Amino acid sequence: MEDMFMLRALEVSKKALPLCKPNPPVGCVLVRGGRIVSEGYTQPIGGNHAEVEAIKAFKGALEGLTAYVTLEPCSFVGRTPACAVLLADTGIKKVVVAMLDPDPRNNGTGIQILRDSGIDVHIGLCQEEVSQFLTPYLGKS
Repeated sequence: MEDMFMLRALEVSKKALPLCKPNPPVGCVLVRGGRIVSEGYTQPIGGNHAEVEAIKAFKGALEGLTAYVTLEPCSFVGRTPACAVLLADTGIKKVVVAMLDPDPRNNGTGIQILRDSGIDVHIGLCQEEVSQFLTPYLGKS
C-alpha cells in the first residue's frame, strides 16, 4: 500500500512542470489512516516547495500524519525556508522519501534534521520509478 502513496506523489510532482524549473518537480502526499488527506507539488521559482503546499492544503492537526515525498526535503534556506525544518516542527512522525537529494547543500542533511527531531524516516520507496522521472531535473537549481 505504501507504494501506492509514493506513486501518487510521483504523479502529483508532474503537475509542477514546467513552471518549477530550475527547481526539481517534487511531489508530496500526506496520509492518515491509510488515506491520502492532502497533496502538494513544487510551485514556480520562489514559491512553496511540495511539502509546504501539502501542509498548507491540509486542514486540521498534523500529528499522526505520514508524509510521502519524492525527493529528500531540503535542509537549507534559499528562496524558501528549509522543508526539513518545517516538517520537523509540524508533529508529523513519519516521512517516507523516494530518493536522496544529490545537491551537495542537502544530500542527507535533510534526512538528518528529520531524524534528529525524532521523525521515523524511510528512504528508497519506489526509488527506481521516481529516479527515472526526477534525475534529469536534478543539479540545475
